Amino acid sequence: MLVQQILKSKADATVFTVKPGTPVSEAVAILAEKRIGTVIISSDGGKTAAGILSERDVVRELAKNGPSCLTDKVEDHMTSDLETTTRDEQADTVLARMTEGRFRHMPVIEGGQLVGLITLGDVVKARLSELSMEKDALEGMIMGH
Repeated sequence: MLVQQILKSKADATVFTVKPGTPVSEAVAILAEKRIGTVIISSDGGKTAAGILSERDVVRELAKNGPSCLTDKVEDHMTSDLETTTRDEQADTVLARMTEGRFRHMPVIEGGQLVGLITLGDVVKARLSELSMEKDALEGMIMGH
């Protein structure tokens, strides 16, 4: 299965972004309100991705420096060396990269433009669906259907 198919199967393909200079507290409010795990930092409203700020980034900073980090800017704590994928990458490859890198969100970039965001959950769900279809096909072949 390709990343493109995962993007098409998502119930909500919205990618939430904040601009550089946004206080971490505003990003955290979006995470809580939208019940999501990450926001993309984008200076142009979501066409490009300068970085990513996840719940884990915020929790680590809270543990290290306390609540004062909530007044910091998102770029102070975002991951700027992004691991990205394209629509044409295989889900198995993406799953392996996410598992190895121990991250749960991956921006989908094409021609330097942000076209979507997939989560570890999206990839696992797609892979389980694919495995179920393969199982059904094999059972059908065995039973002569």
